[in-house]
Amino acid sequence: MTRLAPLILAVALFPLTPAGAAEARTIAGVAEPYATDAFDPAADPLAAIDAALAAAKASGKKVLLVMGTNGCHDSAWLANLLGTDRFAPVRARYAIVFADIGMPHVAGLGRHPEVPKRFGFRIKGTPTVAVLDAKGHVLNRKAAPKWRNAASRSDDDIYNELMD
Repeated sequence: MTRLAPLILAVALFPLTPAGAAEARTIAGVAEPYATDAFDPAADPLAAIDAALAAAKASGKKVLLVMGTNGCHDSAWLANLLGTDRFAPVRARYAIVFADIGMPHVAGLGRHPEVPKRFGFRIKGTPTVAVLDAKGHVLNRKAAPKWRNAASRSDDDIYNELMD
């Protein structure tokens, strides 16, 4: 038992952060950056997507379709980051839709499978972020699944990718 004491102490002192990160990050002005209610499980995501596509057609904007869920720390981080003052130019550039798809990469936790199916995605992690033109064509097919590590990416990298 005495050999286990240092291990137990080390585990007890290890900071509890999302995904075992070394330290919790913060977002200025956001009290809980790893918590959100941006993804409404009761909403009809297809109706929201269709409305965003219509708005994009009228405005010339693109649609940023964030397929995620409130319970995912990466989805929450991205949703909160997009709401900050710094990301106002991103919000001005896109019609943004937060589609709650649950966690379809975890058996039994997926919701609204019609959303990724409509755009030809097999979800491997959340969030999956698709950039759509006004006709609903995916413009970032290869990059879309790579957002599942959003909370680990730098704010600058996220901003630059969305503004390219």
